[in-house]
Amino acid sequence: MSGRFAARLVVSISGADVGRRISLRRRLPTGEYSDVVGVLESWADGILAVRRRNGELVEVPERIMVAAKVVPPQPPP
Repeated sequence: MSGRFAARLVVSISGADVGRRISLRRRLPTGEYSDVVGVLESWADGILAVRRRNGELVEVPERIMVAAKVVPPQPPP
Protein backbone atom coordinates (compact mmCIF):
# COMPACT_ATOMS: atom_id res chain seq x y z
CA MET A 1 0.00 0.00 0.00
CA SER A 2 1.40 3.39 -0.92
CA GLY A 3 1.48 6.41 1.37
CA ARG A 4 -0.49 8.49 -1.10
CA PHE A 5 -4.09 9.46 -0.60
CA ALA A 6 -6.62 11.54 -2.43
CA ALA A 7 -9.03 14.03 -0.96
CA ARG A 8 -12.37 14.72 -2.56
CA LEU A 9 -12.90 18.43 -3.06
CA VAL A 10 -16.57 19.35 -2.84
CA VAL A 11 -18.37 22.69 -2.98
CA SER A 12 -21.42 22.22 -0.76
CA ILE A 13 -22.53 25.83 -0.29
CA SER A 14 -24.91 28.04 -2.25
CA GLY A 15 -26.30 31.54 -2.17
CA ALA A 16 -28.82 30.25 0.38
CA ASP A 17 -25.93 30.04 2.88
CA VAL A 18 -25.41 33.82 3.05
CA GLY A 19 -25.22 34.72 6.75
CA ARG A 20 -23.72 31.36 7.74
CA ARG A 21 -20.12 30.59 8.69
CA ILE A 22 -18.22 28.75 5.96
CA SER A 23 -14.83 27.27 5.20
CA LEU A 24 -13.69 27.86 1.63
CA ARG A 25 -10.60 26.59 -0.20
CA ARG A 26 -9.40 28.54 -3.22
CA ARG A 27 -6.64 28.05 -5.76
CA LEU A 28 -4.17 30.92 -5.91
CA PRO A 29 -2.48 32.09 -9.15
CA THR A 30 0.70 30.28 -7.98
CA GLY A 31 -1.19 26.97 -7.99
CA GLU A 32 -1.15 26.76 -4.20
CA TYR A 33 -4.31 26.54 -2.11
CA SER A 34 -5.49 28.96 0.57
CA ASP A 35 -8.38 28.67 3.03
CA VAL A 36 -10.80 31.38 4.11
CA VAL A 37 -13.06 30.86 7.14
CA GLY A 38 -15.76 33.34 8.06
CA VAL A 39 -19.32 34.46 7.51
CA LEU A 40 -20.54 34.44 3.92
CA GLU A 41 -21.83 38.01 3.55
CA SER A 42 -22.80 37.87 -0.11
CA TRP A 43 -22.53 35.87 -3.31
CA ALA A 44 -23.31 37.95 -6.37
CA ASP A 45 -22.00 38.28 -9.92
CA GLY A 46 -19.58 35.38 -9.38
CA ILE A 47 -17.93 36.88 -6.28
CA LEU A 48 -18.22 35.51 -2.74
CA ALA A 49 -17.64 37.98 0.10
CA VAL A 50 -16.48 36.31 3.33
CA ARG A 51 -16.02 38.26 6.58
CA ARG A 52 -13.21 36.81 8.72
CA ARG A 53 -13.38 36.99 12.52
CA ASN A 54 -10.82 39.83 12.49
CA GLY A 55 -13.26 41.91 10.42
CA GLU A 56 -11.38 41.57 7.12
CA LEU A 57 -13.64 41.14 4.09
CA VAL A 58 -12.22 38.66 1.57
CA GLU A 59 -13.66 38.58 -1.94
CA VAL A 60 -13.24 35.27 -3.76
CA PRO A 61 -14.14 34.76 -7.42
CA GLU A 62 -16.23 31.58 -7.59
CA ARG A 63 -14.11 30.31 -10.51
CA ILE A 64 -11.12 29.78 -8.16
CA MET A 65 -13.16 28.09 -5.40
CA VAL A 66 -12.30 24.38 -5.24
CA ALA A 67 -14.06 23.33 -2.01
CA ALA A 68 -16.44 24.88 0.49
CA LYS A 69 -18.77 23.86 3.30
CA VAL A 70 -20.87 25.32 6.09
CA VAL A 71 -19.13 25.04 9.47
CA PRO A 72 -20.41 25.55 13.04
CA PRO A 73 -20.60 29.11 14.41
CA GLN A 74 -17.46 30.46 16.05
CA PRO A 75 -17.40 29.60 19.77
CA PRO A 76 -17.83 32.56 22.15
CA PRO A 77 -14.63 34.07 23.62
